[in-house]
Amino acid sequence: MEFFNDLLQYGYLSNALTACVLSGIACGIVGTYVVCRRMVFLAGGITHASFGGLGIAFWMGANPIGGALVFAVLSALGIEWAGSRGRIREDSAIGIIWSVGMAVGALFMSLRPGYTSGDLSAYLFGSIVTVTRQDVVSLAVLTLLLLVGAALWLRPVMYVAFDREFARSRGIHTRVISYLMAALVAITIVLSIRIMGIVLLISLLTMPVVIVNAFTRSYRRIAAGAPAVAVAGNVAGLVASYHFEVPPGAAIIFTLTLTLIGVKLLTLHRKNRRASA
Repeated sequence: MEFFNDLLQYGYLSNALTACVLSGIACGIVGTYVVCRRMVFLAGGITHASFGGLGIAFWMGANPIGGALVFAVLSALGIEWAGSRGRIREDSAIGIIWSVGMAVGALFMSLRPGYTSGDLSAYLFGSIVTVTRQDVVSLAVLTLLLLVGAALWLRPVMYVAFDREFARSRGIHTRVISYLMAALVAITIVLSIRIMGIVLLISLLTMPVVIVNAFTRSYRRIAAGAPAVAVAGNVAGLVASYHFEVPPGAAIIFTLTLTLIGVKLLTLHRKNRRASA
């Protein structure tokens, strides 16, 4: 009850809760595409590359999230272009952008006057209490766009995620969808950085999808179930971090991890019962 009383009194806590719900929905929808297309490594590369934009923005005195957004979207589109054109292997491009982005971010962070290591930790590991009303509004707009997009274009996105050649044979503009989804992945990652941090964010994109995938292989059901699991994990982690005074990002990851372990044990138990029946 204390958590809900403070929720009404403190604006930062209500912002944090709203951001947990919105980022859970957004990461669940985008994460379904990421996992099904087997581009988790790409998402990780975009996540870490965004740190370069953060560092440059800090050095310039600009909005760090805005800098990360530009850097992440350009990195995502660059990786997609390099992979589709065959200029360089996709995994090599991801590795290069991953390391260069982190190096650029660290360099420009250190060049900023008054730099302290604490400036890094809030973005590397998340600091949900720093979520602003502007962050919430941005997440709300993104979530609305993703929900509308999922309702209207779920089938062509699903085809591209599983088999691009088949999608192309059906007259689907696979390149357009690939570039658009790469940009949406980048935007979702950047807008969720304050909640999970660069280091932990990839788990929020993957674990809810894996949890739901244990019960169904339907893309539609996973796309519907993963956001619900992500939201539940985010909220439960936020409440746990409030009561036990631990970092919210870590609490969310541990909550999702325990859920995943429980689900895997449950499915294993069911298989053993069927085998013995």
